[in-house]
Amino acid sequence: MTRTMTKKRTSKLRSKRRSPPPTGAPVTLDEAIQLAGLAPASDEPTTRRPARRIGKARLQKATKRLATRATSGATTPPTILSIEAERSRFAAHRQELIEQRTRDYLATMQILKARGVIAAPPAAGKRSKRIASTASTATEAPRAVLRPLQVIAEGDSWFDYPVPFFGGGIIKRLPGRIGVPVLDLANAGDEVRYMLGVEQRAELEAQLRAGCPAGGPWDVLLFSGGGNDIVGDPMTLWIRDYEDGKTAAELLHTERYATALALVRAGYEDLIALRDRVSQTTHLLFHTYDFAIPDGRGICGKGPWLRPTFDARGYPRNLIRFEVVQEMLRRFAAMLQSLASSGSVTVIDGQGLLPPGIGSWHNELHPSERGYMAFADRFRDELRRLFPAQLP
Repeated sequence: MTRTMTKKRTSKLRSKRRSPPPTGAPVTLDEAIQLAGLAPASDEPTTRRPARRIGKARLQKATKRLATRATSGATTPPTILSIEAERSRFAAHRQELIEQRTRDYLATMQILKARGVIAAPPAAGKRSKRIASTASTATEAPRAVLRPLQVIAEGDSWFDYPVPFFGGGIIKRLPGRIGVPVLDLANAGDEVRYMLGVEQRAELEAQLRAGCPAGGPWDVLLFSGGGNDIVGDPMTLWIRDYEDGKTAAELLHTERYATALALVRAGYEDLIALRDRVSQTTHLLFHTYDFAIPDGRGICGKGPWLRPTFDARGYPRNLIRFEVVQEMLRRFAAMLQSLASSGSVTVIDGQGLLPPGIGSWHNELHPSERGYMAFADRFRDELRRLFPAQLP
């Protein structure tokens, strides 16, 4: 019975999809993915609706249940050997994931480069408005792009947010917005000092040196990093003890924080130098973080990353905590913007993009669903400005 229901559901889903155009005709990203035998793409991740129905209480129970299982299953304390074995398993899983993403990217991009890519038709409501505004639009053939943009991404959880919550972060939402796939190397929780450390630097250099799997150099590398380097336990080193009447700038230990930012900057500088050495035509696209709220919210046993420092340093629970975070992130943004003077480097300013308030944030460090959508829109707009001839 289950198999019959599954077949009916699958047939129903297939009937809703548009049939791919004839062989040789330009295709949309969704059609290319379908021809490659992969999961369909869309402007928003397919997990968005189911994830939205998960209530807060239900999510907390599920997280608690997983934590209880992990605790009850630990019959022996961890050892150095067991920890290293777990790290090796994680690294192997990560490598398998990257290899699968690469295969999927290659299969899709080969079709787009062979046939050309066109923009997906607008939604029904948008289509009716567009036709009403101009009679010629309905008869215009979509423009075919014969050299689609080749995009690779590396970064932290702003790129690689867990999909089950509301469909993921910026990179999961981007392909449907720009009409071409993105090879995603990002890993939630990553730090610049590791992404440009020995192991990951070698992996990134290999990707840039080899170029796009479908041929030719990468046109643009999207990079997100630095947030995890300046928060968490070490953050208490560059936040002073609270003193009534002092400004946020005075409560931030300038010399120490400058040292932390210098390490992040070194990673970005090395990334630029690496690009200049092995893939000179690849544009680098960075972004600033919006103003996070230190309200103590974590996720799945991770975090909080901001509030513990303010508690330890004796801060009252008022606006001064948020003002200190703002000061930190403004200095981070200024450091990042100073790198835009380098050739073929663009920094997206995301500060002030999200409406103020906790509703814009899923937790202390990560935007809500609408927040990630807003940032994905900003990335789309910047990519279309930089590469208007290579996007459908």
